Amino acid sequence: MNILLTGATGFLGSNLTASLVKNGHTVCILVRPSSSLRRIAKLLRRISIHTISGGNFYDVLNINKIETIIHCATNYGRGKVNPSELLDANLIMPLQLLQAGCNSGVRCFINTDTILDKGVNDYALSKSQFREWLGKFSQKMVCVNVALEHFYGPYDNPTKFVSYIVKQLLDDIDSIDLTRGEQKRDFIYIDDIVSAFLLIFDNCSLLESGYLDYEIGTGVTISIRGFVELTKKIVGNTHTQLNFGAIPYRENETMDMIVNTAAIRALGWSSGTSLTEGLSKMIAQEREIRTT
Repeated sequence: MNILLTGATGFLGSNLTASLVKNGHTVCILVRPSSSLRRIAKLLRRISIHTISGGNFYDVLNINKIETIIHCATNYGRGKVNPSELLDANLIMPLQLLQAGCNSGVRCFINTDTILDKGVNDYALSKSQFREWLGKFSQKMVCVNVALEHFYGPYDNPTKFVSYIVKQLLDDIDSIDLTRGEQKRDFIYIDDIVSAFLLIFDNCSLLESGYLDYEIGTGVTISIRGFVELTKKIVGNTHTQLNFGAIPYRENETMDMIVNTAAIRALGWSSGTSLTEGLSKMIAQEREIRTT
């Protein structure tokens, strides 16, 4: 199948691109001029690359006879990011792509969303706003929303929580300032996320139109405190002091993240990687990177 994928240079997108290519699909990717191709360097001869230019996606879709769009690109709003920048990346650009896809005969649009409530931050609000637009197009094409809990794995962005904790503990720093850590999260390994996407992709290719909503997680939560302490134990760090309570909770913090996995499990999917196994893989890979 001919697939257009955004966000292919990111952590999730690069893993998904590799799996789609491996499964024999023709993959085109959309990138910004400033995007680094480091994560997909080994795939460059097997995919086609198109630069985002002014929101005109019709030529890319028609020339490549795109049948499915998988939208993984996102702006998390880390650091000092203006709301207008978030809206451009998380609402305007994907809406332009959705509209172009609908008008070009694309059969399916798969959107990557977040479990976070829209009241948590501007990022979550912008993702929620696009989700509403996605539903409006579902009478003309298959529109799929895939909401993800906190996923992690080797080579993820070092500013993300799991990567940050792993690297700090491996560096054996003196201390890490944290919240009280009572909030519960469902951490899911990247391989499980990719397997869920592939199953959703196969399923939606059988449909003509409609709106589907999937939440992806392991179904098992752990407190942030329990997660950090487990990571420290797996690393074998006995030096770093964990300062729980040194940082206040963010405004509108969700204390118990519950993921409804009924829809994805109905397709026959289940998480295959426990938290201990996933963290062990990630930590081993990070150690290998440091020795090469």
